[in-house]
Amino acid sequence: MKYTFVFAILLITSCNFSEQTESVKIGSKKTELIEIKDFPDNLKAKNIILAIGDGVGPNQITLTRIAIGGLDHRLFIDQIPYHGTSLTHSFNNVYTDSAAASTALSTGYKTKNRYLALDPNKAKLETIVEMLNKKGYASGIVATSSVVHATPAALYAHTDDRYKYKDISNQLINSSIDIALGGGQKFFDLNEINDTHHLLTTKDSLEQNFDHSKKLIGLFDDDGIVRSDENPTQRQMTNFALNHLNEQCNGFFLMTEGSQIDWAGHDNDANKMIEEFKDFDLTIKDLINFVNENNETLLIAASDHETGGLQILKQDTDKVIIQWGTGSHTSIPVGLQSYGPGAELFQGLMDNTDIHYKILEAIDYKNLENTTCNIPTK
Repeated sequence: MKYTFVFAILLITSCNFSEQTESVKIGSKKTELIEIKDFPDNLKAKNIILAIGDGVGPNQITLTRIAIGGLDHRLFIDQIPYHGTSLTHSFNNVYTDSAAASTALSTGYKTKNRYLALDPNKAKLETIVEMLNKKGYASGIVATSSVVHATPAALYAHTDDRYKYKDISNQLINSSIDIALGGGQKFFDLNEINDTHHLLTTKDSLEQNFDHSKKLIGLFDDDGIVRSDENPTQRQMTNFALNHLNEQCNGFFLMTEGSQIDWAGHDNDANKMIEEFKDFDLTIKDLINFVNENNETLLIAASDHETGGLQILKQDTDKVIIQWGTGSHTSIPVGLQSYGPGAELFQGLMDNTDIHYKILEAIDYKNLENTTCNIPTK
């Protein structure tokens, strides 16, 4: 009876394992090649764009590539010329959450999971947005999650709990962030925001021009932005933010996040993940074109961590068979792509904290003078 019982357990485990696999159809779209320029090695960047694919590991990119155009297809992110690899562990854990990972990018320091721009002892860490504000930089954040979610929040908020959304929303309103676009209406008093910010709540508002007499905040959904024709995409919000920031400051810093790629990984939903990554990759296309037109902008495409333990197992006729290993984050190293002046700094294996310091090196931060950003209000 003992051996029969053990065999039954093994049989059930094997059946559950096979049920976790699913098939994704191989696409046939032709690769759209995009212009890639050479930049002089001695050219310093003025502007920084940090595009974060939340939860994106190598296989999230691979599966999207295959689903769109097949095995030999190339996404826009694939065409970025400089590639590196980033380790993601948090201060005291092989696994990181988005709060600790974004803190590493924002401040250059490891911290505990759930902490935002605080060190492990809860001392406040200066964020890259706060540092650049002293140098006359404008700054912006874009997210398909709420604007108080962990990745954007680590750029402006300091708290030992990423889920203190009301406190984080107050910190955003009082921060130096010039433009914030995403979801999260339920975390704000919209009437109160109108006193200090231009408030946008509809996709159509992205077609308007706003002066700089007030900061700008766009809240397009109650929490995360539900994908629909009525709501803006990451691509649309990012282009609007670029137009708003690209004015007369000493430079700008923009973080734009494909937040819900991560959510699809948590749900083990391959089709949703691919749909979210398509928006992210189209955003990358526009950012590459922006760099081509503006020779002083450095684009960095990064990930905070991998979500879901995604594996691509084999091909079955016109489909690939994939399997999720978990509904959580993993410690799989993630990719890093860069383009523009200073892009050569982001090659090889590095810690996620290194990305922060390489950004500062790319703009020659230590030689920037303290000043303020004075943009005409009209």
